[in-house]
Amino acid sequence: MIIYKKISAIREKLGTLRHKGNVGFVPTMGALHEGHIQLLRTARNENPFSVVSIFVNPAQFNDPGDFQKYPVTLEKDIEKLAREGCDILFLPDQEEIYPGGITPAPPYDLGMLDHILEGKFRPGHFQGVCRVVDRLLEVVEPDFLYLGQKDYQQCMVIRRLLEITGRKTVLQICDTVREQDGLAMSSRNMRLSPLQRSAAPEIYRVLQYLQEHLQAGHLASLRNYANVELTRNGFRVDYVEFANADSLELINSWNGREPLVALVAAFIGEVRLIDNKVLQP
Repeated sequence: MIIYKKISAIREKLGTLRHKGNVGFVPTMGALHEGHIQLLRTARNENPFSVVSIFVNPAQFNDPGDFQKYPVTLEKDIEKLAREGCDILFLPDQEEIYPGGITPAPPYDLGMLDHILEGKFRPGHFQGVCRVVDRLLEVVEPDFLYLGQKDYQQCMVIRRLLEITGRKTVLQICDTVREQDGLAMSSRNMRLSPLQRSAAPEIYRVLQYLQEHLQAGHLASLRNYANVELTRNGFRVDYVEFANADSLELINSWNGREPLVALVAAFIGEVRLIDNKVLQP
């Protein structure tokens, strides 16, 4: 594995590889877990060359305190990537990504995706995500981009970003990777106390309940059940919502045929967890 910290250097290297085959790209903020590794494995299996980036993006944190608390495990991350056969690690500093600092920039036209769910509770978050992903895609110019379904809304935002920028990169969304007890793997899980960690799988249990009891008609009773159960188990709920799985338009009543996804965001202590499940009729 070769590590590049400068844009000019990684561009030069990638320029020598493109005629040899496709490049698969996995952007991360480090603190790598098995979910990230699975993305890398998929990228390696489907492309001759794999690139992973590690950059903790300050522009996407609406809470500066959350940015300061984000776990950093760089040495372990590098070991994991090397062991898995990653070809290139892009490890830029802030000046490389944001020359001259994070100055105001024209907003990306994300439509309603910018104002619902995560967009509502973390204003400006997706603009920051788009800004850094757009920059990374400009640098790497990958043929395929690999993201995890755990960040469902973010996947849809990046799909929108590719549309409005006209980039030819193809988005590949991979299944959420879970712990044995169902907890979706996340870098934030490192911040959970043992007691919080034991309670955290309740989110997945609630999502499973929603699947098992899904019926056509009004969804309010299922939403209320999820809110009550999460609160009873020590969570502070931001939202439990149902949405069209293709457009993310929020739904209160289901016709029994429309593709449906249930999405949850809730705090346990100071740690905010998100998860989702595409529901089957």
